[in-house]
Amino acid sequence: MLLTGAVLGTILGYVLQRGRFCVTGFLRDLWLTKSMRGFTALMLVIAVHAVGFWALAGAGLVELKDQSFAPAATIAGGLIFGYGMVLAGGCATGTWYRAGEGLVGSWLALAAYAATAAFMRLGPLSGFTEAARDRTIGSGTIHGDLGVPAFVPLIALVAVTAWLVYREVSKPKIEIPGLPPRKTGLAHLLAEKPWGLLTTAAIVGALGAIAWPLSQATGRNSGLGITTPSAHLVAWFGTGESEYMNWGTLLVLGILAGSFIAAKASGEFRVRVPNAQIAKRSVGGGVAMGVGAVLAGGCTVGNGMVATGLFSWQGWISLAAMALGAGLAARIYLMRKPLLPTSVRSALSRTRSRDDGKDGVKDGAADESDTAVKSGTANTGAADAETSKVNA
Repeated sequence: MLLTGAVLGTILGYVLQRGRFCVTGFLRDLWLTKSMRGFTALMLVIAVHAVGFWALAGAGLVELKDQSFAPAATIAGGLIFGYGMVLAGGCATGTWYRAGEGLVGSWLALAAYAATAAFMRLGPLSGFTEAARDRTIGSGTIHGDLGVPAFVPLIALVAVTAWLVYREVSKPKIEIPGLPPRKTGLAHLLAEKPWGLLTTAAIVGALGAIAWPLSQATGRNSGLGITTPSAHLVAWFGTGESEYMNWGTLLVLGILAGSFIAAKASGEFRVRVPNAQIAKRSVGGGVAMGVGAVLAGGCTVGNGMVATGLFSWQGWISLAAMALGAGLAARIYLMRKPLLPTSVRSALSRTRSRDDGKDGVKDGAADESDTAVKSGTANTGAADAETSKVNA
């Protein structure tokens, strides 16, 4: 059953790469372009996962695990993580799948993130982490503290998400002509045709729900997660102990493999080496992500997509803190000296907000162009390389 982690991870990595699914860009765009499109996609992931999880829980197919909420650690960790993911050019999941595309900046960020997470969770600073995480309050969940059934916040979540999605799909669509297709049939759909962002979000949310029974079948009472598995991978390389090569570890390795397969199939794989300053930012961002994710109890996946669907205070508070941290980093690094004219940035923003069905390549271009809105030497590794790829 452990191999189901690798299989699911490979599918997830393929979907993330083909859909250009980047939570860093979603949260950053709230500040740079005031666009809600990416955030709407994130809410759709949360809602689909939540519906799937609570349906499985109601059928007795998954077990509810206890939630905890350490406010100081959660807020501090979320801020640090959000700041770091902008420097690194991608969140934990984005760094894994962009590493599979050949971005050396993401390789550096990933190594720093995984090593720091292991240091914080399993290494010399594990005692500090436990002490910070032990300072908890309340029941850990929104519905638990409010004294209402879980279906109450579930209905509210679905209603809000449906309204956000309706707003996006109701906007006028702009048709952007592309190159003639080189493939036909299923090959064109899987490896060439741009994937819609909302469609990708729904698939990611469904995979998040499927992860629960597959993971629990191996004795791991959790769903999708990136930080602890990344730390376990480092521990496995360091100790060789079999306990660290588990379902979650195979999941993240699968994400890398799936992204590589998708990038090769679509012709997007290319090894891209950043300059020295970008490399340093990538490493620094990776370290910040490792520290922040462990303190907060999860990254944009474990907290931002999974714990939110369990209506955990930790999930929603950390997601808000990550958005604030991303906004702070965006203001420091991305809003100082635009590389693109204001008219071009505005056009990109309008195009991204209006389009829903043809956003695969275009979304990547707009997303990474927004990232490039700063001094040339301040580009983050993954985002800089992606900009070069799209412009090419």
